[in-house]
Amino acid sequence: MLKIMKNIAALFTLILTLTFVVSPLVTSPFSGFRADQLPIPQIEPPVQPAGYAFAIWGLIYAWLVVSAVFGIWKRADDPVWDRARWPLIVSLGVGTPWLAVANTSAVWATILIFVMGLGAILALLRAPHRDRWLFRVPVGIYAGWLTAACFVSLGSTAAGYGLLTGQLGWAYIGIIGALCVATPVLLKTMTPSYGLTVVWALVGICVANGLTTWTVSALAALGIVIILGLIAANSSTGRSVPS
Repeated sequence: MLKIMKNIAALFTLILTLTFVVSPLVTSPFSGFRADQLPIPQIEPPVQPAGYAFAIWGLIYAWLVVSAVFGIWKRADDPVWDRARWPLIVSLGVGTPWLAVANTSAVWATILIFVMGLGAILALLRAPHRDRWLFRVPVGIYAGWLTAACFVSLGSTAAGYGLLTGQLGWAYIGIIGALCVATPVLLKTMTPSYGLTVVWALVGICVANGLTTWTVSALAALGIVIILGLIAANSSTGRSVPS
């Protein structure tokens, strides 16, 4: 019993990682908010990446499982891992029912995904440099995708309620908001996997909008240049953590 209590963070991380990964199998598929969930239906909102970009969840799920298994096997009572585990536990705990919530309430889904994103970013900020491929990299990818997903959800929901501006305006706000979060996180953590995942989302936005909504594509492309520039600058100065 004492050993279990001592390893409680590692155990919770493993359990919640597994429930998080299994949740899509027991929940109705989600590919964006349905037309009847918002007063103003959001059909292919410009803030949302192309469908193929969501395939990154397969990588996220698999790598988080590997990390959690390694963590309970080799780093169960590591206090450095534990500092990062607790915010990750919050993120995964909220993330487990997220798909079910998203299929019923766009507002609550948006609130909860910001909680998920904050937990993931805090976990990345606390992630140990040791075992970077088994903790820092998967958490970086997870946090990077959630950084983008938070503002996709916000933009879709706010436009759906007619707040301030329409779809196009919220696409601009969403991209700028994601960059305002991603830039300091990348500078603080020096974790390329985080930045490259944000780039993946921005490329998806470019693909989804193409030349049809070229201003959104151009803003996303500018964001890609900024993030890649920061990664390159960190690498050239030797500040980047090789993750």
